Amino acid sequence: MAENQYGFPTEVLSLPSQGLLYPEDSPLRSGTIDVKYMTAKEEDILTSTNLIQKGLVIDKLLESVVVQQGINVDDLLIGDKNALMVGTRILGYGKEYRTRIMNPDTNEYEETTIDLTQFNHKKVDVESYKNGNLFSYTLPNSKRVVEFKLMTGLDEKNIKQQLKDYEKAAELTGVSNELTTRLKYQIQSVDGNKEQSFIDNFVDNEFLALDTKAYRKYYGEVSPDIDMIFDFTTKDGKTIKVDVPLGIDFFWPAGDK
Repeated sequence: MAENQYGFPTEVLSLPSQGLLYPEDSPLRSGTIDVKYMTAKEEDILTSTNLIQKGLVIDKLLESVVVQQGINVDDLLIGDKNALMVGTRILGYGKEYRTRIMNPDTNEYEETTIDLTQFNHKKVDVESYKNGNLFSYTLPNSKRVVEFKLMTGLDEKNIKQQLKDYEKAAELTGVSNELTTRLKYQIQSVDGNKEQSFIDNFVDNEFLALDTKAYRKYYGEVSPDIDMIFDFTTKDGKTIKVDVPLGIDFFWPAGDK
């Protein structure tokens, strides 16, 4: 912790993407982000019923702690945003995260404490980042070539809003449009065709299930992120792997509310 040009204590957090997926003129290109320590101001944000109900509390919190000029939290890739959340949580409340995890054998929750500093950035092949946030993948079955981008916070907000618009139709049909909506946002071209109507038709009518499975696997492989897999030992001595969730409870641990 040190005073600097900001006039208050800050820390520099590294991004899983190493900044390689952002435009050359973006301050995120450095691969780091300057954040301040949480104060009572940020706790006001976390306890805002209005922000919680609107689902905006985490974004408002991150906007408050980021002090670097020119950075919009919405521009962050999802994996980089996750790393920012973990770093902010450690700076605000320390490395120990008390939570409850369900024992799959008993369906009962058990308390545990997780050391957040044990989690590292996921290893990725940075050679695949040579074109920035644009990736090419040949589908194994149809052999069609799709270009796609990784999602940012703004993309996720737009997807959420579009799914909300589809809610009534989903209630009537019983079918969720989440997967196809997400694919339509990710895919930038199919066999070189960038027209959205062409991409939409491909996703709805031509994207083979076997290919979507392979595509999602590859998407996960190239996505930078922080690896939040935790080895949880149950009361009966069984060890299971758990993906630590990053929600509002992440900032208000069990027993601290």
